[in-house]
Amino acid sequence: MHFLGIDVGSSSVKLSILDGISGKAVASTTYPETELAILSPEAGWAEQDTETWWHCIAQGCAVLFKKPGVDPKHIGAIGISYQMHGLVLVDKEHNVLRPSIIWCDSRAVEIGNKALVDMGADYCFGHLLNSPGNFTAAKLRWVQENEPSLFARVHKMMLPGDFIAMKLSGEITTTASGLSEGTLWDFETQTVASQLLAHWNIDAQVLPDLCPSIGVQVKVNAQAAQLLGIPEGIPIAYRGGDQPNNAFSLNVLNPGEVAATAGTSGVIYGVTDQKAADRQSRVNTFLHVTNTLDAPRNGVLVCVNGAGRSYSWLRQLLGASGQSIDYGQLNTWAANTPVGADGLIFHPFGNGAERIFQNRTIGASFSKLELNRHGVGHMIRATQEGIVFALNQGFEVLKSLGGQCNVVRVGYGNMFLSDVFAQAFANTTQAAVECYNTDGAEGAARAAAIGSGFYASPQEAFGGLVKLKVIEPQ
Repeated sequence: MHFLGIDVGSSSVKLSILDGISGKAVASTTYPETELAILSPEAGWAEQDTETWWHCIAQGCAVLFKKPGVDPKHIGAIGISYQMHGLVLVDKEHNVLRPSIIWCDSRAVEIGNKALVDMGADYCFGHLLNSPGNFTAAKLRWVQENEPSLFARVHKMMLPGDFIAMKLSGEITTTASGLSEGTLWDFETQTVASQLLAHWNIDAQVLPDLCPSIGVQVKVNAQAAQLLGIPEGIPIAYRGGDQPNNAFSLNVLNPGEVAATAGTSGVIYGVTDQKAADRQSRVNTFLHVTNTLDAPRNGVLVCVNGAGRSYSWLRQLLGASGQSIDYGQLNTWAANTPVGADGLIFHPFGNGAERIFQNRTIGASFSKLELNRHGVGHMIRATQEGIVFALNQGFEVLKSLGGQCNVVRVGYGNMFLSDVFAQAFANTTQAAVECYNTDGAEGAARAAAIGSGFYASPQEAFGGLVKLKVIEPQ
């Protein structure tokens, strides 16, 4: 039995096939090879075309299913991971009404800040565990205020993963974990945050029906089966935002366990059984994908928007003359440059409003640049170190909330492929970094195997997860 994992990021879509018997990935692919465009029609805006995600899944499946050892007829269930906090709007015929307002869009910051003042900190941090800030609910309110004729046609709002599940099944559903990432979940009543919606005069009927994060949610319909070349009727048995899913992929399930990733954004994610709320809104708390009423599990999330995005921008800048430069070359340059980049400092805050600075838009910058001393290598090393130092600011907040941070688990990919970055992360946080052979797509496939009943427990599911190395702080 095989399981298909789909990870819809803002840069690309990743797909993996997991063999249930061995617990290991059979094959994987990323589509497209070039990074997806993020549209910014106005300053601070960030949008993507939702149909592009679906197109990438279809094209990625066509590539994946041609690989050795892959037979789509053996796929028994599908798991979906997706970029968090995005807003997708559809009408009654399931037509998309506008481009998705994605996670790093800053237009709704003031709307969320005003709701915090109007509704009070006690309600917001007691019930939502967060300020409405710049999350999905505030983005929905922005559409209501600024695009009223379009809003009048809205049948349902969805998160990006809900949209993919709709394309696969024809049904519109969501999860409690997903609603929590949009500040649409009340942690006290364990229901939809109806008080916030009522404050904004938004009908709760706009929210999809709830389904479990792990468990049979909906089933693949005939249209999607024919397009993708997969069996009709197989279940979508898992759905999770990319950061809870990254933690799940690394077997970070229990209080005190911590995961990190350094993709487009940089994130540290710690699991707790407490309702942890930071009243300064520097870190955020959402329902973890393994949460149950009997065993509460929340994820405390530290985010720096411009991690891999900063590195990508630098690579594009250095390749502007037409020279082809890959990330491996950047990593080599960084490794050949002394620690500290000879005093050059990079602030990686140029990808929207930063949560660790209370949703302020700060902008990226180099400082202490000396034209007679600093070259390309210094810029690259400073970029890597600057991302690490920015993440550590949030890491310190996580520890102040009671997080146990002696070991951090990461997938061996993205910026952790750089020895400089990984060692700087360990040194700065003073946490051992455990690197594993997994990614978000493989983790989603593993969760689908649990959700469909193939694995009886997470312990059984993670037998194929391999620790590649450990980086100790120096």
